[in-house]
Amino acid sequence: MLLKKRNAFTMLELTFVIVIIGILSAIAIPRFAATRDDATVTKARTTVSSVRNAVAAERQKRILRGDFTRPIVDLALTNGYNQPIFDFYDGNNTAGNEVLSYPLRSCMAAGAEGCWVSNADTTYSYVMPGGSQTVPFILNNNIFTCSTTGATGAECRLLTE
Repeated sequence: MLLKKRNAFTMLELTFVIVIIGILSAIAIPRFAATRDDATVTKARTTVSSVRNAVAAERQKRILRGDFTRPIVDLALTNGYNQPIFDFYDGNNTAGNEVLSYPLRSCMAAGAEGCWVSNADTTYSYVMPGGSQTVPFILNNNIFTCSTTGATGAECRLLTE
């Protein structure tokens, strides 16, 4: 007896495939969203570390030159959104005086999350993913530290440890 060749899937097979894809997507989509938030927090941690290292290196360069003045980081010479942040030392915006080789930009707009905001000459905030919490940082005596004003210790530890 010859078997007839099938050219299509049965309705039952298609239903099983759709159910399996639905289950996998229900598990995977929340995991991808959490991964994105983790990546933005990791980027912020790297930025904190980079600024700290750059300030320490500049301080050492000055000491080797015999200049014992503390570098002042102008984290935002231009206020507003989508402006360079962490850019120059001592208000001197000339080439070779950059804090970071590739300065970051501040938040694109009000309500943005996962980005930095310049609050004053030496006060800066990181807007956590979700936008509900900002973590303030202060640059004082060449130390870029998390300020517990307005943030819990958990957010400070998350970004600095």
